[in-house]
Amino acid sequence: MTSDEPFDPMRGASAPAPVVKLREHIRLAVVSVISLTLLTGCIFPLVLFALGRLLYPAQAAGSLVTRNGVVIGSRLIGQDFTRPEYFHPRPSAAGTGYDGASSGGTNLGPNNAKLVESVRQLAEDYRRSNGLPPDAAVPIDAVTRSGSGLDPHISPQNAALQVPRVARTRGLQEDVVRRLLADYTQGPQLGFMGDPRVSVLDLNLALDQAARLTAR
Repeated sequence: MTSDEPFDPMRGASAPAPVVKLREHIRLAVVSVISLTLLTGCIFPLVLFALGRLLYPAQAAGSLVTRNGVVIGSRLIGQDFTRPEYFHPRPSAAGTGYDGASSGGTNLGPNNAKLVESVRQLAEDYRRSNGLPPDAAVPIDAVTRSGSGLDPHISPQNAALQVPRVARTRGLQEDVVRRLLADYTQGPQLGFMGDPRVSVLDLNLALDQAARLTAR
């Protein structure tokens, strides 16, 4: 007795057409998943890594900053400068302060009593350390944390209010410090994205260099 159903070698008998079609769909699905996994999970990242190392070696390596051959930081991650002769970064909620242990913000709402008290205390400390009047306006980035907690930049307004303290502590003229601040103030990204910003690490390194030249 003959049959129009396709022969199934695994069963030794003919299999219904829907079963054969289902197996084809499963095979195609498995092949597609494996192919896409290799393409998007292996080949594509490796190609991007190779291009990054070739075209942007410094950025691909973490934008590391070295001094005398020693890595002292990264332009992508802030540092907790606290000494009076340095410009101070914005507050951080990352671990004990820019250590990267737990990148993130505070997750506290704007009306949270703990956040309000923290901002008030930070504002008082900022005014006191920079010799500002008790009612002086304080830049928002001087009393609030960034979303990542690792922001390496501060606003030019924040940096400008720190100039007198830094100049006085280092024994430099304020005009010298202000010129350095202007040199290390970056405009918006691509000319229109975001606000002007100051890299705290780069500016502090320039201050160290200026202090060494002045001491000669």
